[in-house]
Amino acid sequence: MRLSFLAPALAAVSVAFAAPVVASQTDEIMSVLRLPEVFSVLSAEGESYGEELDANMLDGAGGAAWTEAVRQIYQPDRLLPQFETALRKAVDASGTDFTPVLDRFRSDLGVQATSLEISARRAMLDPDVEDASRLTLEDLRAEEAPRLALIEEFVSVNNLVEDNVTSGLNANLAFYQGLRDAGAIGPEMGEGDMLAEVWSQEDAIRAETDTWVNAYLAMAYAPLSDDELRRYTDITRGAEAQALNRVITEAYNAVFMDVSRQLGRAAGAVLAGQDL
Repeated sequence: MRLSFLAPALAAVSVAFAAPVVASQTDEIMSVLRLPEVFSVLSAEGESYGEELDANMLDGAGGAAWTEAVRQIYQPDRLLPQFETALRKAVDASGTDFTPVLDRFRSDLGVQATSLEISARRAMLDPDVEDASRLTLEDLRAEEAPRLALIEEFVSVNNLVEDNVTSGLNANLAFYQGLRDAGAIGPEMGEGDMLAEVWSQEDAIRAETDTWVNAYLAMAYAPLSDDELRRYTDITRGAEAQALNRVITEAYNAVFMDVSRQLGRAAGAVLAGQDL
């Protein structure tokens, strides 16, 4: 499941002795979904995004100070504890016991799929690999391949496009707020103007998200047979599994809204000629 991604998602709480149970289940979630490894990849993605911002927004003016600021912002040793704290809070609020769905992710198929997701996400750090995955998706769409229908069903069941579009819009707003914090945006651009600018990007974000998610998953699940992919999709169905996605997405957004605002502040400082 993609961590908004991802959008993978898992969390839990019980009724009696709530605090110990929540802590235990949160730890299990972190372990079963291998979230420390996921955040290592997210950190690398963030540093790559920082390079793109330097080239496309800052005209290469960021220099070593920008590179270090981005590295600090995306430091997994900083992000992961924040995520875990946010996850525990979301789990506590959910009032749901996710033990059954966690057990399904511990199955041989669940373990294999999680491993494939992380490996593919790591591989796509290479631009050539990402380009190849997009070309493969184009071929699948041109052929109207039955396999693509299975990928799209998984995406739909887990609401991956819409969740990631929402996360992207929120992150962009936080980035603009960071630019404003640093003085790179003048007072004439109010919150309403920022919101209008962000909403104007919705269609482009949705199109890019749809392509990226489907290309990524088509590559990730390539080793799975059609039957295995159907069964894995079934693992992610149902109220408990969908609640997992919501809780993980909530925790993810709590962390990456802050990341985006910090990134906006750092970019704004460069644009305003301030020291980072």
